Parts: sequence; C-alpha cells; structure tokens
Amino acid sequence: MTKPAVTKETGIRHFIAAASYSWAGFLRVLKEAAFRQELGFFVASIAALALVGATAGEIVVALLLFLGLFSMEAMNTAVEEVIDRISPEISIVGKHAKDLGSFAVTCMIAACCLYLGFVLAKHLFFGSG
Repeated sequence: MTKPAVTKETGIRHFIAAASYSWAGFLRVLKEAAFRQELGFFVASIAALALVGATAGEIVVALLLFLGLFSMEAMNTAVEEVIDRISPEISIVGKHAKDLGSFAVTCMIAACCLYLGFVLAKHLFFGSG
C-alpha cells in the first residue's frame, strides 16, 4: 500500500491547518484591487451605518452581507486563477466561467448596496422606527 501524497490532519491540528490555509487565502485575495475596493466599501458602509444610528442588528446583517461579498470575491479569484492555469489561451468556456464569477460578485455588491440604501434611508428620512 502506498502512502498518500497529503496527510490529513485531525483534531486541533486540522483546525490550525485550516486557519493557516484561510489566512493564506485572505493574503492572496488582498492582492486583488477589487477586493481592496470592496474592503474600503465595507469600512465606509459600517461607518455610515454607525453615524446614522443603525441598530446592532442592522449592522450585523450588513456584516453578513459583506462576508458573503468577500467570499464571492475569493471564489471569483479562485475561478480566474484556475482558468488562467489550465486554459491560458482565450476560450469561450473560460470566458463563461470568469463572467459567471463576475456576475456572482456583482449580485452580492447589489445586495450590499440595496441593504445599505434601505437602512440609511430609513434612518435619515423616516427616523429609526
């Protein structure tokens, strides 16, 4: 019997390995200009929500939406890297995969904007009730 190429960790070692991979993923996506812009949008949005007196619940929902956006951006970056690696030439299948990833990110940006607009309008124009 041959030894597997990768040994799967268990218990606390698995948790530590997974955290290490996640940190590496964060550092990788941080190199993307789009992710840095989304991070800036997140900081500005949370500040705006705090300034208008958004409730803790409203801020938590915004945080969850932005975490969804960040995960979509990471997955989109992963798709782009894989496509560029396996198909460096222009291909319609590669283009479709990249376009679909971009659309997923756009949907999450729209969700963040709609929610942010709703909460800001509610607090600015209709009071907090």
